[in-house]
Amino acid sequence: MTDLRLDDVAPAPAGSAALRIAVVGPTHPHKGGVAAHTTMLAHHLSEAGHDVTLVSWAHLYPSRLHHADATVPQGAPEVPPYPRTVRALSWARPDTWVRAGRRLRDVDAVLVVHVMPPVVPAHLALLHAAGALPGVPGLPGVPSPRPQSIVVCHNVLPHESRPGDTPLMRMFLAKVDAILVHSADQATLAHELGARRVSVADLPPHLPGGEPISRGQRSGPTRLLALGLIREYKGIDVLLRAMLDVPDVSLTIAGEVWPSQREVIGRLVTDPRLAGRVELREGYVPADELAALLADHDVLTLPYRSATASQNVILGHAHGLPVLASDIAPFSGQIEDGVNGLLVPPEDERALAGALRRLRDPEVRARLAEGVQTPDLSGPWANYLGTIEALAADDERSSVPGWRGGPHSAAAPRAPHLAVAAGVRAAGSRLAGGLRAGIRSRRPVVALDRSDLPDWVLPTDVLSDPLEAEEARRLARRLGLPLSLDKVEAWAALGALAAILRVRDDGRRSAIIVDETGTRSVLSRWARAIGFAPVEIDFTGSEPSVAALDVDTGSLDVIVRIHPRGCDGTDVDHVLEQASWALRSGGLLIVTIPIGPPSAPGAVGPADVRGILARAHDLGFVLVGDLDGDVNARMREAGARARADSAAYGLVRLTLRRR
Repeated sequence: MTDLRLDDVAPAPAGSAALRIAVVGPTHPHKGGVAAHTTMLAHHLSEAGHDVTLVSWAHLYPSRLHHADATVPQGAPEVPPYPRTVRALSWARPDTWVRAGRRLRDVDAVLVVHVMPPVVPAHLALLHAAGALPGVPGLPGVPSPRPQSIVVCHNVLPHESRPGDTPLMRMFLAKVDAILVHSADQATLAHELGARRVSVADLPPHLPGGEPISRGQRSGPTRLLALGLIREYKGIDVLLRAMLDVPDVSLTIAGEVWPSQREVIGRLVTDPRLAGRVELREGYVPADELAALLADHDVLTLPYRSATASQNVILGHAHGLPVLASDIAPFSGQIEDGVNGLLVPPEDERALAGALRRLRDPEVRARLAEGVQTPDLSGPWANYLGTIEALAADDERSSVPGWRGGPHSAAAPRAPHLAVAAGVRAAGSRLAGGLRAGIRSRRPVVALDRSDLPDWVLPTDVLSDPLEAEEARRLARRLGLPLSLDKVEAWAALGALAAILRVRDDGRRSAIIVDETGTRSVLSRWARAIGFAPVEIDFTGSEPSVAALDVDTGSLDVIVRIHPRGCDGTDVDHVLEQASWALRSGGLLIVTIPIGPPSAPGAVGPADVRGILARAHDLGFVLVGDLDGDVNARMREAGARARADSAAYGLVRLTLRRR
C-alpha cells in the first residue's frame, strides 16, 4: 500500500459524510490486537459514511517499553489495510507530533487510540496542535468549533504499572473531551483519574486470520491452546501448575513470551509430570496460520488473572472452539458456563484442574463444541460507532452549565443518563434556552429537506414485510444519512424524520426534539446529521420519561419513542399522558408499537390500536396520516402473520399532533 502525506488527503465532498474524523493509532506493519482494532475502526467509520484519515506511526514506542518486535515479521497484514493511511508520526521526533496535529485542525474529531502512558506527551502535543483540547485558548488557524478530542482507551493503566503512569494518565484524561473504554471497571478507573466524560462500549470484533477450517473427530489427549503475547496477567503459569496432576491433557503455547515469563514458564515445562505434553511455539503467529492452528486444537484457554477487554473468546467461537477462561469480565459475559465453554475463578489452580478433568471426556468436549454459536461480527460495530458518533458530535460549543455525565457515564451510575448527542448538554430545570443556542451552532453535514423524501415514507404506517424495512434502509443510505445496520430501526427512524421535517421544521432546524429511544438512537444520529439538536434520554433500570428533564409544560416540539425501544401495550398510555403536558400546541409524539397475537408479550392487535387512538384523542392529540383502507388491511395482515409465527411480527408507527 502506498503511504499518503497529510497534505495529500483532500476532504470529502460537502454533504458526503457525517463527520470528518482523524483516527490516530497503530496499524500495519505494527502487529497485535490494538493495531488490528485501529485499522478496522477506520474501515467501519468510513463504511458508515464518514470522511476518515488514519494517522499512524512510522516508529512506535521505544524498544525498552515493548519487549517484543512490534512489527509483523515479513508477513501479510493481520487485517485489510486502510487505504487512507498517513504514517506521519515517530516516537523519537516530537516535531512530527506537532506537524501532524496542525494538519488536523479542520476535522470534526480526533480519535486517539491509547495503550501506554509513556505515549501521553505525544498524544497531548498532537491534540494541542490540532486545537482539540477544551479550555485551551484558540490557536491561529483553528476553525470554530474546534475538533473534539476523543481517547479510545484500551487500558486506562497498564497491566504491569510503572512509576509515573498514574500522574500521566490523570493529566491526560482531565484534558481531553471524552474517553471511550471497553468495560465498566475501566470506566470507573477513568472517572477516578479525573476524566471529563466516559462512555463504555464493548470491544467489537476485529478478528485476524481467514475462514474457519473444518474440524473432524480426533483421538488422543485433549489439546489446549494458549494464544497471543504471553504476559504475567494472562495466567499461563497457573494453567501449567493445574495440568501437573491432570494427565491426558496437552497444551500448545503459541505466541511471543514476555521476558519476565520466560523463566517461569521454562521452569514449569521441564517438570517430569508435563513431559511431552507442552509445546512452546514461541514467536509471532502470522494471521494466515491462525485458522489451521485453531483447527488443530480442542479448547482455547484464557486463564487470565485480570482483563480489560479481549476478543479471544469471539475468535475461539468463530472457529468452533469452546473456551476455558477465568470467571472475570469480559469472559463471564461472553461464555455460558457448561454450554459453550467453562468458567473458573481466577488463579484457582484446584478449580482449573477440575475443569481440565472434565475436558478429558470426549462427550463433554463434543457437547461444548455443539453449544458454540457463530458470533455476531457486525452488530457490536454498530453500537461502537454509535457511541463514537455521539461523542464526536457532543462538544462544548453548545454546553449548558450544570451538566453532569453522559451516555453510560461512570460519574453517576444510578442517575438518569442524559445524552445530548448533538452537542446540547442539559440536565437542569429548563432546556429551551440551551437547546436553542445549541441548534444555532450546529452545522448540518447532510443536505436534506422534506422534498427529498418520497411520498411512500409516511408519518403513520405499518411494517408488515421485511422488504419494506430494507428499502427504507437503502433510501437512508442514498440520502447520505449515517449507516444503520438494523433495517427495522431504519424504517422506524425514517418515518419519524419525515414527520418532523414535514410538520415541525421551520427551515432553521429549531425544533426541540426529545428522543426517548435511548442513547445512540439512529433517529438522533440522522437528526444531528441534518442540523437538529436532539436530546437523547436513556435510563438505567426504569422507563425513559421526559419528566426527568423538568421541562416547562408545553415547551417541547417533538417526543419520539420508536423501535428498538418503542412503546408496547403496557406503557403507551403513560407515554401519551407525559407527552400531553410536555408538548406545545402543534407538537408531535411519534411512537412505534408491535402488532401481534395476544400471546406475544406487549403486542397489540388492530382493535387495540383504535383504542390507543381514542385515548390519544381524549388527551388532545390528532393522528397525522391515516389508518384506514390499505394501512388497516396491512395491519390485519401483520397480525395474522405474527400469529402464524407466534411472535410480534408487525410494527405500527403512529405520529400524533397535539391540538
